[in-house]
Amino acid sequence: MATVIVKHRVASFEDFKQIYDAGRDARRAHGWVRHTILRDAHDPNLVTIIHRVQSLERAKDYGASDEVRSAMQRGVLGPPEVTFLEEAEELSY
Repeated sequence: MATVIVKHRVASFEDFKQIYDAGRDARRAHGWVRHTILRDAHDPNLVTIIHRVQSLERAKDYGASDEVRSAMQRGVLGPPEVTFLEEAEELSY
């Protein structure tokens, strides 16, 4: 399992969430397992999404797709900050 973290500013969180939710089936088809959406405590339109994915390669292919580019042009302000992480350890307490 791997993680992709995406941080970006959106024009409207509510509009962003509708567009994001519409891509659920496509993300699942590209190996997305789950996600957590976080909003900045002082700026609710600054969004961070932690994606758990099966494969970074598949995640990168999806992220470079026309579908994602088109969706991001509808309300994402500026380029996203994206971090790709390989799992080193996961523990539950």
